[in-house]
Amino acid sequence: MSVRDELPVPVILAGGVGTRLWPVSRADRPKQFQALAGDMTLFQETVRRVADKARFAPPLIVTGTEYLHTATQQLREIGVAPSRIIVEPEGRNTAPAITIAALVAKEQALGNSLVVMPSDHLVRDAARLGDAIQTACTLADVENVLVTFGITPDGPETGYGYIRRGAPLASAFQVAEFTEKPDSATAERMVGSGDYLWNSGMFVFPLSAFLEGMQAAQPEILRLCREALDAGSQVDEVIRPAADAFGAVEKISVDYALLERAARVAVVPVDPGWSDVGSWTAVWEASERDDQGNAVRGDVVTIGSKGCYVRSDGMLTATVGLENVIVVATEDAVLVAAKSAAQDVRALVQELEQRGRGEATGHARVYRPWGSFASLEQGPGFQVKRITVAPGQKLSLQYHHHRAEHWTVVAGTARVTVDDTVQDLQANESVFIPLGAVHRLENPGDDPVEVIEVQCGDYLGEDDIVRLEDTYGRSDRGPAAES
Repeated sequence: MSVRDELPVPVILAGGVGTRLWPVSRADRPKQFQALAGDMTLFQETVRRVADKARFAPPLIVTGTEYLHTATQQLREIGVAPSRIIVEPEGRNTAPAITIAALVAKEQALGNSLVVMPSDHLVRDAARLGDAIQTACTLADVENVLVTFGITPDGPETGYGYIRRGAPLASAFQVAEFTEKPDSATAERMVGSGDYLWNSGMFVFPLSAFLEGMQAAQPEILRLCREALDAGSQVDEVIRPAADAFGAVEKISVDYALLERAARVAVVPVDPGWSDVGSWTAVWEASERDDQGNAVRGDVVTIGSKGCYVRSDGMLTATVGLENVIVVATEDAVLVAAKSAAQDVRALVQELEQRGRGEATGHARVYRPWGSFASLEQGPGFQVKRITVAPGQKLSLQYHHHRAEHWTVVAGTARVTVDDTVQDLQANESVFIPLGAVHRLENPGDDPVEVIEVQCGDYLGEDDIVRLEDTYGRSDRGPAAES
């Protein structure tokens, strides 16, 4: 526990775009917002690890514009209210993200130290990590030192950076050296020496030490981040740094920008069952497996298969006689890969992008702040969608120039506005929205509402919307303004 009155402020970094776990992780909903090894998403699991109000201040979230509503919705699902949400205009790596968070924490008196955690990592022993965080917080308080966490390696992994331990320092060690991702021979040598730990990307920073360090090592980054905040905006808990200033900040990690240059850096060793789940092989390793070494998730049947990871997010997926193979099926794509080639999924995504395939970056199901929708069928003059509205949420009040719509409720109670008429519809009831009619769909209940929407018209593009009122502050037209 901190020796100061202020509790440490968890800073949850949730802005990265992952491609190595395609087709589940895509640019519109990357891996931190996906459930990979449990019922909660990685983002939710990360937030829950620092949600104890007796030990931590409310979390400060750093995310991107395209993920604001997803992060907000997932926080609401687990009942956690953030202190602030910083919305980066674009991703600039961890040094600018943490610097912005540190400036906000200082200027708005949120606390005097930061617990920085990426939201796309998996931790199987949260209690052990929690103990290490408390050790690091105490060390940071007493020594005013920058602290990182080193994962006890279980093998010569070439996909991680390494930290060499120096002299002992109060339940920790001074950092003697940072080493970037090594080749196999170097990794074997380092792990064999017993002096090296994996670099976890998690930190505890006293605000004063961090900001003074950035002023000495990266004054331009600090200046531009402060300028972006001063020229930005804040509405309630949501902070939007100015795009021009923030876009001029160097794209650089906090390791390169500060830690490798700082004189006083400590590392706390910990073995919490950590993984950055950077490939489907890593997901397989982190999952429960049967006596044949298979890890399965979803509607899956395997016969005579060994050492496989098989996941279905929808359709029945069956395997026969496979060994050491990854099979991942989503609503609109199927990946089949050798486990040994799991790192090449990123190259596959690049190939899909070059071919102009929308599946490279976007899911069939599109998420909005009120819920989600998926296109089920489309043809000349018509489109069929399945719309899910979360409890208590509502779409914008809007009308269309080019299409009429038919809504049929299949689950829940839907409150429907059509011009001056407002009515509640139950399952198996429907309504017609004529072209040009002002309309809205909302969910007044405690359970999700499911609606089948049939659109008919001469143009069915997502930009055929005129928004008259919106709960979520979105612009009135365009693809991002859908419903």
